[in-house]
Amino acid sequence: MWCPSVSLSIWANAWLAGAAAPDDVLDALSQWAPAHSVTAYDSVAAGRTGLPWPDLVDAGAVSLLQTLRTAAGPMPNPPMSLVLPIPGDVRGLPAGTQFQRDAVTAGEAIIVTNGSAEAIGLVPDFEYPQLSDLENDADDEPDPCGLSWTVYSIPAVASVAPPDLGEAEYELRSAVRSAAEVLATLRAGTADLDVDDPRGLVRQVLESERRHRIPGHAPSRAMRVLENAAQVDAIISVGAGLIPIGLHSSSELRLASDVLQPLSAVVRSARLAAVTAILHSAWG
Repeated sequence: MWCPSVSLSIWANAWLAGAAAPDDVLDALSQWAPAHSVTAYDSVAAGRTGLPWPDLVDAGAVSLLQTLRTAAGPMPNPPMSLVLPIPGDVRGLPAGTQFQRDAVTAGEAIIVTNGSAEAIGLVPDFEYPQLSDLENDADDEPDPCGLSWTVYSIPAVASVAPPDLGEAEYELRSAVRSAAEVLATLRAGTADLDVDDPRGLVRQVLESERRHRIPGHAPSRAMRVLENAAQVDAIISVGAGLIPIGLHSSSELRLASDVLQPLSAVVRSARLAAVTAILHSAWG
């Protein structure tokens, strides 16, 4: 459910609104990687944020906070917004820009505006240790050693109305039921196989995400929507891996896939609605 752009947007927004301390932002970022850096993609972005140019010297996490404060200016409302673009749906992104292309590749980004025609966009990218530095087995996926944030200069785009939080919660209820039915089918299909219990796998996914905190000002409904979205997303992730194992006939495979695929759009919409509500709640 979580991604670096969600953590940075809700905690940096709370800090700018006076509802959190800088250390709260840094603690949230540390859950993703031990080190963070920020670099300007172009000279205009450097001018808008104070980042070094043309020498591309990676600045650290504290400079990331300074970058956001400079770009936001004295805004009396949320200066940043979250985008979770996918191919075919790039709403909220400036068309034909490198920022748009990189945001779609990452599947996430943050836009920071100050009320003018100028804005910046931030896209995260995980950094991993070199293969020669790995001591773990080659089959193990290494933990990221850093997270780099690239800052782009972009034109301020017209704001896109976020999904309605109440509607998102209603759609999630149906999504939870549909996902649970697929999970029950998979559980029956893997009962005689040497495969972990799907429900246990879902619990593991959910438990791994509980390390990410949410600011105390977050509305209860937004919290509830995020929790339900996390549950559906965990089922989608587990189900995508177990469908080929637990189901054998082509009709079963097709039916399960047809149920799970649309749920991703529901989860994405719910996340955007909940995060937008949390961003606004920091500013009263």
